[in-house]
Amino acid sequence: MPSLVVHYAFVGLLAATLLGAAFDKRSLLLSVLVVTFPDVDAFLGLYWQAGHRAATTNLVIPAVLALLIGVDLYVRDESYIRGRWGAYGVRVSWFCVVVYVVGHVLLDLITGGANLFWPLYDQFYQLSGHLELSSQRGIVQTFVELPDPPAQTSGGTGTGGSGGSTTQSMGNSSEVQMSTGIDPNPGQPEPETVDRVFPIARSGWELVILVVGTLATAARLRIGHDLPDE
Repeated sequence: MPSLVVHYAFVGLLAATLLGAAFDKRSLLLSVLVVTFPDVDAFLGLYWQAGHRAATTNLVIPAVLALLIGVDLYVRDESYIRGRWGAYGVRVSWFCVVVYVVGHVLLDLITGGANLFWPLYDQFYQLSGHLELSSQRGIVQTFVELPDPPAQTSGGTGTGGSGGSTTQSMGNSSEVQMSTGIDPNPGQPEPETVDRVFPIARSGWELVILVVGTLATAARLRIGHDLPDE
């Protein structure tokens, strides 16, 4: 699973790319707080069965957040967000929803799995697979299971085919419990010599995101978005 610093670097890269004129230290700090919140369930797992990657790492919370923002901006006669922070607040509010979903839940989904719809539906999912272009089979993907195309009777290349989905359900919160540095052995007695591991980067792509995201965020804070006067 990605470490918090990888989440931070990725969110910094998203902020530097998407926030435009709304990018500043305040919006960046808020984004960091938002992307940290889903990992609160690592502590909840010490006392509750629906622990890490379930209680707060799901799509239900950002969906409710998006609903509240939408009601405030487009249903109420006077928007609190727009009235207090103007266009800056509108952009940062929606970006916070993106941060929650893309900056944390999606990364967890592809690195070990997440309980996407908890508490509405208790099931962990993990997204994995590949997408490629084959000279014989056409476009081949294994992320989502699709019906196989009709067999061709004449010569020629294939038009596609999933080859079987590798996106899988993993079990519910009573069957799946994620190990963390806070709770290395969930649901089991903790030995006296327990090794608490708090990862920084566990793969090459995580290291790339960590380095590139950190540098991009620092550069964006330093350079800004305006070109210097000649």
